[in-house]
Amino acid sequence: MAFIEQNRTFSTGNLTTFDEQHFTLMNHILVIGACGQLGAELTVQLRQIYGTENVIAADKREPVAALQDGIFEVLDVMDINRVKEVLKKYQITEVYHLVALLSATAEASPRFAWELNMNSLVNLLDLAKEGHFKRLYWPSSIAVFGPNTPKVNTPQQTFMDPNTIYGISKLAGERWCDYYFEKHHVDVRSLRYPGLIGYKSLPGGGTTDYAVDIYHKAKAMQDFSCFLKENTRLPMMYMDDAVRATIDIMNAPAEQITIRSSYNISAMSFTPKEIYEEIKKHYPDFKISYAPDFRQGIAESWSESIDDSTAQRDWGWEPEFDLPKMTEVILENL
Repeated sequence: MAFIEQNRTFSTGNLTTFDEQHFTLMNHILVIGACGQLGAELTVQLRQIYGTENVIAADKREPVAALQDGIFEVLDVMDINRVKEVLKKYQITEVYHLVALLSATAEASPRFAWELNMNSLVNLLDLAKEGHFKRLYWPSSIAVFGPNTPKVNTPQQTFMDPNTIYGISKLAGERWCDYYFEKHHVDVRSLRYPGLIGYKSLPGGGTTDYAVDIYHKAKAMQDFSCFLKENTRLPMMYMDDAVRATIDIMNAPAEQITIRSSYNISAMSFTPKEIYEEIKKHYPDFKISYAPDFRQGIAESWSESIDDSTAQRDWGWEPEFDLPKMTEVILENL
């Protein structure tokens, strides 16, 4: 925490000019994929901690409203020379690499999903190995688990046989991360996110996105058609917890990080029926119907609940939100 306070002390508060001496001393963070559901909220929180001028947002598209007050670079993560240019321009020390084609979207374009999800990660691992920056964050997912993985309290170390291109790419990515740490001492850190739920962004193409869309429909007083069966139980997490976990693992001392593939983290597990019943406490006339599609098969291959005791032990992970608290906050703020 002292390092964060140091960054605040040296913050210039100016987005276009920097004190060169302090600029070289401070943490400079690049968030690639900053316009995504997680990226936007993570970038905002990082700027509150480290100073707006020290956190550079980057994405292939133009900045969303939440990111317009800070530095933004239009960046295609697959353009390695452009990535190098941005790293050098801002003397980046940490990279959060959030670009990926998510589970449902990836099934429609498997070859492109593999190339994007895999090559972008390996390129950044190479750049870290070469000394272009010091620390890399890359997100994995519960999609690494498969139909033969234990579904209840899925352990940190377990059998993994993903059957989606998203899950296959994430499992391969975990092995690349562990390899680069073991062979090249790259300080790479990762979390296996469950379904992430927030109200500040629209769904982004994931199998768990029904749990985002359902709140939008309830707030708009529209009926909701769910693409999963009513009793499909999946691990979920409120976005504030996901952002906090991401920052916490990056701030943990290196000697406390015993997992360099990706950590299990957990917060809650529920079914579409259970989230619907929780929302009905606030909107009694809200109605739901069920029309399962191809995403049902994806969901059935994933875990129902996650054992995150290793993350709790290593760097003190603990969620703050359960289903009732999350529902109340989202419906108040949506």
